[in-house]
Amino acid sequence: MSKTKISNPQSLKFARVPHPSPLAADKRAALLKNPGFGRVFTDHMVTVRYHESQGWHDARIEPRAPIPMDPAAAVLHYAQEIFEGLKAYRTADGGATLFRPEQNARRFQQSAERLAMPELPESVFLEACDLLVSTDREWIPDGDGSLYLRPFMFANEIFLGVKPSSDYLFMVIASSVGAYFKTDAPAVSVWVSPDYTRAAPGGTGAAKCGGNYAASLLAQAEATKHGCDQVVFLDAVDRRWVEELGGMNIFFVFDDGSMVTPPLGGTILPGITRSSLLTLAKDKGIAVREERYSIQQWKADAVSGRLREAFACGTAAVVTPIGTVRAPDGEFTIGNGGSGARTEELKSVLVGIQRGRTADPHGWIHRVF
Repeated sequence: MSKTKISNPQSLKFARVPHPSPLAADKRAALLKNPGFGRVFTDHMVTVRYHESQGWHDARIEPRAPIPMDPAAAVLHYAQEIFEGLKAYRTADGGATLFRPEQNARRFQQSAERLAMPELPESVFLEACDLLVSTDREWIPDGDGSLYLRPFMFANEIFLGVKPSSDYLFMVIASSVGAYFKTDAPAVSVWVSPDYTRAAPGGTGAAKCGGNYAASLLAQAEATKHGCDQVVFLDAVDRRWVEELGGMNIFFVFDDGSMVTPPLGGTILPGITRSSLLTLAKDKGIAVREERYSIQQWKADAVSGRLREAFACGTAAVVTPIGTVRAPDGEFTIGNGGSGARTEELKSVLVGIQRGRTADPHGWIHRVF
């Protein structure tokens, strides 16, 4: 049962605090020429507070600034923290859109429930994102860039004790971004972690919480040491079944045109890009199976040629081909080591919808302005 205090989200009004000195246009333009990923931040942020005695309150958009925090804040000791990631895209007519933001809002609620946190109303989540995009619209890059939104919530009660916090802060910040992977290679390489797992049955694998990513960092460092761009995690029970990468889902494409992706079951994050690609593939008559796929079968199918393509997908990575797989017992190449026709086809359709270049048959686009 949710611990959220029931209130009317329509009564929550966002106060607007003017920025006294927003970044000058010429300096902003210089940053947007090559923003990288996650290092260039906009002028503003959104904050909404929660207390179990008041519910959601004190909503505002204000200048981006450090967060005052007590050293006994619960998040620093017991890691009650969740987040989301979604992008705003500039349209040809100068407007801006979000892609399926209601799905991010619902996943945020599911993550909150798993970590015993209050559930933010979907309408408040959407209004917060819209307000930040509208306010910082000049920070949306042109071309293939986008404005990456990071909604997050953390426990803010000043208390040392293992219990759900009574006080929380929800925030949204935004970062102008380019490509996620810093490589010019036609495909990324991945390292199969022999020692570390991402999530176990009954754990927090399906929640988007910071602890999952902290637990992946050592394995990611191991991947980097072996010259790979990303780590691949196997299941925690049999250490056999492919689950997902360090921060994205995975698909496999076979010689008969069919596709496989690991099934959801509590240990894999239910990616919104993953869900969208499943729908788009079915629209095109592509047979897609959500079933377990072992690392041994992955290697055998790549060697035999049955497996033609593999790709990672997520909000940040979009659709990224996987070319090489390395493990302690050797490595193998998928297809020609680069991208493939199916990968590029699905990426083209997805990106076309996201950026308003093609029809949106499923009503996924959310117009901000």
